Amino acid sequence: MAFLVLFALNACSEQLSEARSDYKKTEYIPLAGNGYTEQANPGIVDLERGVDLWTDEDVEVNIYFYANKETPIQVGVRGKSVEKSTIEIEMNDHRKSVELHSKEAKSVLAGEFEITQPGYNKVVLRGLDKDGDQFARISDIYVTMPVDLELSYVENDENNRFYWGRRGPSVHLSYGDLPEGENLEWLYSELTVPEGYDPVGSYFMSNGFGEGYFGIQVNSDQERRVLFSVWSPYQTDNPDEIPVEKRIQVLDHGDHVYIGEFGNEGSGGQSFKVYNWKAGSTYRFLNSVQPDGEGNTIYTGYFYSPETKKWKLIARFLRPQTDTWYNRPHSFLENFAFENGHLERKAFYENQWIRTTEGKWHELNKAEFTGDDIAQIGYRLDYSGGIEDGRFFLRNGGFFDGETELHSHFDRPKLPTPPDIDSDNLKYYE
Repeated sequence: MAFLVLFALNACSEQLSEARSDYKKTEYIPLAGNGYTEQANPGIVDLERGVDLWTDEDVEVNIYFYANKETPIQVGVRGKSVEKSTIEIEMNDHRKSVELHSKEAKSVLAGEFEITQPGYNKVVLRGLDKDGDQFARISDIYVTMPVDLELSYVENDENNRFYWGRRGPSVHLSYGDLPEGENLEWLYSELTVPEGYDPVGSYFMSNGFGEGYFGIQVNSDQERRVLFSVWSPYQTDNPDEIPVEKRIQVLDHGDHVYIGEFGNEGSGGQSFKVYNWKAGSTYRFLNSVQPDGEGNTIYTGYFYSPETKKWKLIARFLRPQTDTWYNRPHSFLENFAFENGHLERKAFYENQWIRTTEGKWHELNKAEFTGDDIAQIGYRLDYSGGIEDGRFFLRNGGFFDGETELHSHFDRPKLPTPPDIDSDNLKYYE
């Protein structure tokens, strides 16, 4: 009996060894750019070191990567732990555990797992046991695999890509078929966020223009905003560096609207109104771009409140050293809370119209779909856009499968009539 058991174990070992001989490459997936937590304390995933200060056994760490085919693989972790720490690894309903007990970082193999279908896969790390105050500090998981398996994930921190990669891919709609030879002044559009697609950190930008943007945000579990911002003509991420003559000037603003500055992604003038907008409701946006004839341009944003059924002024800015009409009408969808890049968001963009200085409305029913650097280099593939129920839509985050090809073009069905707005007299509706 003992001989049979030993024979069986040897046979399994030989089969496993043979399978491993087919794995010709190994890739390390850094947790600093690919790790998330669903529970409290998202800060245990550090943008520089990976998983650190992991003390709570109820907190799990999730890592996502995209695979182009189904195949067996081997998975392990790279990390260190001054005192012994036991970590469980789960992937596609298979679980294995490893022990880490080393002052220096080491790679420890957990064993065989299966990629069961092409697309995104999730690896879950759980802390099972620790002799010290915290579980192991883990910098990477690693995958040993056949040479024809291709993985997509945030590979490195070049150009701050751990931060941008954990935020997830930003996606855009650039509206085309603009009237030629005419000055464009006003843009009108409508936006609906479906229920369940509005996690904290979402910015649903409806009315973009060459020098700024206008839309709605989810800033926390308690606060939502209508945001209207204009970039300064001075290029910097620090608003304090902007010379006085190139600062955005505030000409007017609506009731209960905050006025300030923004930085980090360019700098300029910012305005927002705290407003508890709701997923499932449709909101209207109207803004204008008008040269003042003195080498500056005035930007005005109005938001239509469904409760009051009136247009409300958000703000009116003057951008110095700028002489332009409305250009580059567009919309986008982004996540500005990097710890929530594993959550999905979606919005419908519809009823886009642009008005000339002659008072004629032109419908914008054509759009090009594009993505940011993280989408373009393929570090994240959870993005899509297109037409649904006669409306443009954008979708990102959540590690869903089925990305839309970048630079795709879409035509939504035309609408019979333009918006009923007397933009010449909007100042009386504020």
